[in-house]
Amino acid sequence: MKLKTEYRVIYGDTDQMGVVYNANYLKMFERGRNEFFRQLNFSYRKLEKNHDILLPVVESYCKYLKGARYDDLLEIITEVVSLNPVKIKFEYEIRRESEIVAEGYTLHVFMKNNKIHRLDKDVYNNLKNLISNQK
Repeated sequence: MKLKTEYRVIYGDTDQMGVVYNANYLKMFERGRNEFFRQLNFSYRKLEKNHDILLPVVESYCKYLKGARYDDLLEIITEVVSLNPVKIKFEYEIRRESEIVAEGYTLHVFMKNNKIHRLDKDVYNNLKNLISNQK
């Protein structure tokens, strides 16, 4: 399932050339992830607070196709493409109207006490069901 989030580029997102600075696309990916979970009524905060589980990025990739500029209205399209009790992978597409500006992915592991952690069965099944029910 793909969920969409709108984002308007601010001056602080751009570099000296007037285009969105490359690392800021990763921030847009993060915004897409957070909104993805929020739309499922599942939050990072609850995962951290209730289960002491963190979800760090262990791998990221972004392909830049077009330059986004100040005041562009972008659409961040986020999808979970794989999930197991140890890791989750998101794919993203950032669009300006009908054209793809950037695309990429992030891979995350579930961690507890600074170690990779296998999600408890109930937490994993809850997350899996929330994602599956949206497809």
